[in-house]
Amino acid sequence: MIDIFQPKYRVITVSGKIAVGTSTLSKNLHHVLGWKRFNAGDIQRKYDREHHINENYRGALARPDEHEKEIDSMTKKILQNEKNLIYEAWLAGFMAQGLPGILKVLLICSSEAVRIDRVANRDKLSIEEAKKYIKRREEENIAKWKKLYGNFDFWDPKYYDLVIDTFSSGPMETLGKVIDKLGNSVSFK
Repeated sequence: MIDIFQPKYRVITVSGKIAVGTSTLSKNLHHVLGWKRFNAGDIQRKYDREHHINENYRGALARPDEHEKEIDSMTKKILQNEKNLIYEAWLAGFMAQGLPGILKVLLICSSEAVRIDRVANRDKLSIEEAKKYIKRREEENIAKWKKLYGNFDFWDPKYYDLVIDTFSSGPMETLGKVIDKLGNSVSFK
């Protein structure tokens, strides 16, 4: 009898709050693994532009509940059916609960000052603007999601297979930790 190798993971979700390094990790994984990369935030930003919503000033509360539910339904469908995919979204790991073959990665940054600095530099904002941006977006998003899904801590480590603090782990070390967790379960490009 021939034993056909079945990879343990077919999808990697990358989740985390603002400015913790999710996009950097997703891009690095895409480059190393050659897997497709999907960023749900791109869909949200497109929606916001089409509806004249400034993402620096508003979060999920500016979008209709039905839109949020459509995005999350799409997320679940993609996570159930795709393989060789890196899926980046704030709630991707939370939405992947109970689905087989998914490595759920949560990025955190234990230094609020570093997150603020990252946003200020990335979006060319003052430190005060960056603080307000982070606070408003996260509060609005969490309020919306709690209304839609229940009183969860969406970034509780219990929902994830791997949690990495990007304050103490640089981009390449973070990438290495995910690759180590994948182990021999995937083939590289």
